[in-house]
Amino acid sequence: MADAADLRGTTSARARRWLRRTAALLAAAPMLAGLAQIPAAPAAHAESKATGSRSVDVSITSLTPTAPKKSDTLTVSGTVTNDTKSTVSGARVGLRVGPTMSGRSAIDTTADRTGYTEGIDGTEIDGKYAKKIGKLAAGTSRDFSLSIPVDHLHLGENGVYQLGVSLTGGTPHQPWPQVLGIERTFLPWQSGPSQKKSQLTYLWPLISATHVTARTDNDEDRTPIFRDDRLAKELAPGGRLQQMVALGKNLPITWVIDPDLLATVDAMTKKYEVQNPSGNGTRAGRGQTVAKQWLDALQKAVEGKQVVALPFADPDLASLAHRGKNVTGALSHLQGSTELAATTVETILGTRPRTDFAWPVDGAVDSSIVDVATSAGAHNVIARSDSLRETGGLSYTPTAARQIGGGNTAVVADARLSTAFTGDMSNPENSTLAIQRFLAQSQMINLQAPDRQRSIVVAPQRTPTTSQAQAMAAALEGLSGQWTQPLSLGQAAKAKPDPSATQRVPSTRSYPRSLRARELPTEAFDRIQKTQKTLDNFEPILTAKYRVVTPFGNAIRREMSTSWRSEAQNATGFRHDVQTYLSGLTNKVRLVPKSNMTLSGRSATVPVTIQNNLVQSVELRLVLRSQQGNRLAVSDPQLVNVEGGHSQSVKFGTTANANGPVWVSARLYTPDGQPYGDEMQFEVNVTEITSTVILVIAGGVLLLVLAGVRIYVQRKRAAARSGEDGGDGEDAEEAHGQDDEDDSEAPETDRCDPAHALVPEQPSDPASDTGSQSAGPSGSGEKVDH
Repeated sequence: MADAADLRGTTSARARRWLRRTAALLAAAPMLAGLAQIPAAPAAHAESKATGSRSVDVSITSLTPTAPKKSDTLTVSGTVTNDTKSTVSGARVGLRVGPTMSGRSAIDTTADRTGYTEGIDGTEIDGKYAKKIGKLAAGTSRDFSLSIPVDHLHLGENGVYQLGVSLTGGTPHQPWPQVLGIERTFLPWQSGPSQKKSQLTYLWPLISATHVTARTDNDEDRTPIFRDDRLAKELAPGGRLQQMVALGKNLPITWVIDPDLLATVDAMTKKYEVQNPSGNGTRAGRGQTVAKQWLDALQKAVEGKQVVALPFADPDLASLAHRGKNVTGALSHLQGSTELAATTVETILGTRPRTDFAWPVDGAVDSSIVDVATSAGAHNVIARSDSLRETGGLSYTPTAARQIGGGNTAVVADARLSTAFTGDMSNPENSTLAIQRFLAQSQMINLQAPDRQRSIVVAPQRTPTTSQAQAMAAALEGLSGQWTQPLSLGQAAKAKPDPSATQRVPSTRSYPRSLRARELPTEAFDRIQKTQKTLDNFEPILTAKYRVVTPFGNAIRREMSTSWRSEAQNATGFRHDVQTYLSGLTNKVRLVPKSNMTLSGRSATVPVTIQNNLVQSVELRLVLRSQQGNRLAVSDPQLVNVEGGHSQSVKFGTTANANGPVWVSARLYTPDGQPYGDEMQFEVNVTEITSTVILVIAGGVLLLVLAGVRIYVQRKRAAARSGEDGGDGEDAEEAHGQDDEDDSEAPETDRCDPAHALVPEQPSDPASDTGSQSAGPSGSGEKVDH
């Protein structure tokens, strides 16, 4: 971003005094020339030719107030360390006020400069404010604290002043006083109210890594299982997230929240389990108390402030745009993540968030990222000025909002301010210098065009450490509204764009290689879609869908999280675990393997058993097909409901038209007709009415006929004899008795019901299997008769 070449009217009173001294020295040159033959004192020689060495390290660990007023007393504390192998004599620490900075680039140059340069680093302020140390032995350190009334600094007009802390002393080889070490920082000076204050929007992100797995216990509460219990430490007093909330509640900020973090913490307020480090088994989570405390504190902190919700689990927009778009269906997850974000935040925090903002990693954008971000309804894209660079030669920092076409707005965060606290802020020196540099840059933006009010946005790193958050808070407190006034992100997006500011989104080729190298690979999105397809096929058979769809749906969203950029190996393991666990659940509903069968007769029933080892009931269609329907026909498919933890036998009627083996297949389908699981095949051997049976029946009929003929002949003979004997009663009775005797000797079969004799006994149908223990395969040679 362009800086003003110079700031007109910002020459300080101290700079003018320096010019007057220079003129006085030139006027005295003839007199000094007469003294040229007199040897100069070593000390005077040293003052005029300071070495500017860095043999002594000077660190500034505290500066208060950070943006002083005229009535304040400035206190600078720190440490000096002798890094040489010899003792420094006559050491003293003093303050030096240099000239004002001419622009934002000048601040960067000054901050990066090392060593002491006479003239540029100014002269030491009155010695009475210096700290005398005396001898500083080799390798030793001494703390110092310098205090001076601000009005004694002789600061002039509003501006950013260079402030230096130097150590002056002598060495054994150069015993005269010289500057042996110096540390520079910046002192923002505002002697009166600004003409127009800059409108500052500071994003305060509450984002964390993925902590929840897709697994839950098989209890009624569906107890979640966490990857680890690290989040409890972040929520505990002094932890990162606890500090973010404690600090943010009193700051003029816009909260930017990943709803997945809220959902995770909310789950921690109840019973939850944590995987053991070995991967075997779980243990009880212990973060219930801190989780409740943190949510309570956050609910109070966000009252009256704007909350922006990112899509659930903070999906990596750049990875989706560059890799995911090549996988069918990958982009479809964004819309659901955005919808879930709104309900999650509103349910847990009781406030309705803005969901129309997208925040790509580090604010790096290109045309494809903007297309993906806005496809799910996010019409405002948070970019950064080192990505959407100024090309119009502006001499000032323009307003953040830019119209980028299609009714979409790019909210361009200032890169210098957004990256001010990315280093190790646990080091007091780093923190102090970062705070002063942040304040200096923010004031310089205001000084660039004091008559033009602009909206400035700061988008820091996604997951600030505790010390980084503390430094950010200190910087915001230091502003105190002297040259800025707070503005919400929503208002910043609506600010009138600067017509001269860049509005053209960079091409895909311009995306930084360093960021592209850490994107989720295409294979990750292939795996994500495979898991989604498995879930889509599993869902229709479930009667309690929420027990599976909710945890796995969230797990799939978490697979696309931006947080995986720093955990590539863990990301692969997470995706594998989700797919493996889901596949294991789907395999708990299956057909029990069936052995070959023999069917006797023209019609019979064939039982097929479904096993359900899930906790909940399932509903499926079971289809039985004959590969030779002209020989063996089977009945229609059946809709079956199997209770959780049970197995059930389903009977199909069959009609045989020919003898011999026929292959039959059984397969499960979802209620909407999608195949479920593998097909099961078994052989059915049909034995219809055989020739032996026909001979037996024919023989029986023949015996009946012969028996009837014999009876008829015998009765005929008896009647004839009776007529010949003239009614001899005894002979007739004897003949009749003989007939009865012959009748009693007839075969037993002859007296059976012929129809009954042709039909073999029918065994009872097998009972419905209602227990999981009965889910074994059918016995070898299973035979089901009509």
